[in-house]
Amino acid sequence: MNNEAIVQNTSGMQVEKFYYDNKTVKMFGVAAIFWGVIGMLAGVYIAFELAFPSWNLGWAPITFGRMRPVHTNAVIFAFVGNIIYMGVYYSLQRLLKARMFSDKLSKIHFWGWQLIILFGALSLWMGFTQGKEYAELEWPLDIAITLIWVVFGINMFGTILKRRERHLYVAIWFYIGTWVAVAMLHIVNSFALPYSGMHSYSWYAGVQDGLVQWWYGHNAVAFFLTTPFLGLMYYFVPKAAGRPVYSYRWSIIHFWSLIFIYIWAGPHHLLNTALPGWAQSLGTVFSIMLIAPSWGGMLNGLLTLRGAWDKVRDEPILKFFVVALTCYGMATFEGPMLSLKSVNAISHYTDWTIAHVHVGALGWNGFLAFGAIYWLFPRLYRTELFSKKLANTHFLIGTLGIILYVVPMYWAALTQYMMWKQFTPEGTLKYQFIETVTKIVPMYALRGFGGLLYVSGIFLLIYNIVKTAKKGNFLAEEEAFAAPLPKVMPKVAKEHWHNWIERRPVQMLVLALIAVAIGGIVEMVPTFLVKSNIPSITSVKPYTPLELHGRNIYIREGCYTCHSQMIRPFRHEVARYGDYSKAGEFVYDHPYQWGSKRTGPDLARIGGKYPDSWHYNHMLEPEMMTAGSIMPAYPWLFTDRIDKTKTPDIINAMTRLGVPYPKGYDAIANDDLEKQAMQIKESLAKDKINVKTTDEIVALIAYLQRMGTDIKKDNRDSLNMAVPN
Repeated sequence: MNNEAIVQNTSGMQVEKFYYDNKTVKMFGVAAIFWGVIGMLAGVYIAFELAFPSWNLGWAPITFGRMRPVHTNAVIFAFVGNIIYMGVYYSLQRLLKARMFSDKLSKIHFWGWQLIILFGALSLWMGFTQGKEYAELEWPLDIAITLIWVVFGINMFGTILKRRERHLYVAIWFYIGTWVAVAMLHIVNSFALPYSGMHSYSWYAGVQDGLVQWWYGHNAVAFFLTTPFLGLMYYFVPKAAGRPVYSYRWSIIHFWSLIFIYIWAGPHHLLNTALPGWAQSLGTVFSIMLIAPSWGGMLNGLLTLRGAWDKVRDEPILKFFVVALTCYGMATFEGPMLSLKSVNAISHYTDWTIAHVHVGALGWNGFLAFGAIYWLFPRLYRTELFSKKLANTHFLIGTLGIILYVVPMYWAALTQYMMWKQFTPEGTLKYQFIETVTKIVPMYALRGFGGLLYVSGIFLLIYNIVKTAKKGNFLAEEEAFAAPLPKVMPKVAKEHWHNWIERRPVQMLVLALIAVAIGGIVEMVPTFLVKSNIPSITSVKPYTPLELHGRNIYIREGCYTCHSQMIRPFRHEVARYGDYSKAGEFVYDHPYQWGSKRTGPDLARIGGKYPDSWHYNHMLEPEMMTAGSIMPAYPWLFTDRIDKTKTPDIINAMTRLGVPYPKGYDAIANDDLEKQAMQIKESLAKDKINVKTTDEIVALIAYLQRMGTDIKKDNRDSLNMAVPN
């Protein structure tokens, strides 16, 4: 319903009658609740898979490696994404006193996003993945995301340009910053070279791929999980409290300082790795600086509630908002602390990172979303919330769920690290890696219970919202009146410095783009153009065709979600895994596979450590080879076959990416594949194991046996070169 009418109010001023679109808001809200349940139940399931490996059931789609990206994508892009759109579509119309620019674009945006989520989950279950955290979806879906994001942008900026309100409230600043930053991050990180309809290789390799990935990964948290939610906070918290935002000037400083500083902080995810030291230092410096704008925003939200604390005791919505802002403050203090190398040495590759992420996801994003839903849906249905008591119960259960989730993960992290680094008086490692795993399994079970408790609160929310809807009447088209903006703006006697930009959304878009682009350019350009940042190593050679097939299988099964391929220069890591990793080792890795969590040991130098038969039996029945292992079995690797018809396309793609295969090698690559596969077959036959040369397990063994063998290892020298803990 787009019809607008010109009417006159009692004073004779000309105003326009129009209608807010509540239907799209409701659709995004319902979708957020639906996908939230799906995504969080997937998270609970994989938590229990780590505690009880039999839950993997020997079925490929539900193994931890495939389910984990389903969980992260569902929670980030399905649950949080739909909450963002719900809040933006509701608040933007009212802040601008205008209906959304196009109902048709609103529908395309909604259904396009839901289809991306659906096909994204199905593709990940089927093993189609780029193997990059938070950016796993393959190239056709990356293109679809780009197109739908453009649709969203046109609809948002079209609404801004036809607004009836001269002033752009600060929440809209955060929406604009979100749109431009996410567009830049997604496009740059998604550069890939397809070699089939659902397969591709990252355009970047090794160190460069790692830098780009965490420039994206960290700022996906910044500009998808933080800035749009800050925009929602600046709208919904004052509305729910019935008070203006504490300091509008703070909010402006908060916006510009946050979007400029945040973009630089990505390298702190790669501290103590093969990333050039200057890039690590930049990431650390700007991460520390992030405390100021982040806490400024948190305090601005909490101080908005000043004088309303009696109301907080009675209103569950405000309770959700208070805990959300508190968790935002905790996470944004902890993040800079984790960017200190000494602290990062403990946190990286342990469950500390998991705890840190979930303080933000469950507390900040989840609780702010629940508060917004409880505030918004009664207004859409023109009634009161069905039960404040149920909402309060949800609040208590959710809070307890967060505590039971994150505390065991902090405990597990410290346990892991302290056990990893312990040496005997004789100078040998005190614990085998598997001992550090079995020790924390009870903590994984407790974490799963905390997650289950958190999800159970959402079912209370669903019941409460359904009952609220039944007792009310949904208002799809909400009547509104506002005077149009005059063609010539009258001069204002006194203006603040920020008024100029507030009236110019296009200029704000450009300035926001410049602010978020600077950090990425400064960090990435030298890494790509200055050769000394990634010294070459002559012994490092391209992967063979069989090893490439094996690497594709490794990525498909999500092995990077539990195993790292990065040995840091610490005494205990060098003693456990071998010589520390060098930047030049990874020049042919498309994508890089350094990982961010060690549920299993590092694999950077696994090649040649065990015979082929060990790897065969380990993938068939892990606990047979390592008592107490929580790794799932992979029975399909012994019956599924590699597709040799794709070998020429794989080689051609790698050649186009700069991997130095001989000219015309694609035509004879399968001959080399067959020779290497035959060697592995004969090796296994000596241990009375019969395989076909095209079995997937053969290709995976070839890749595992290759890892780290290009670098000659001398652990005595490595120990002398390592940085002591």
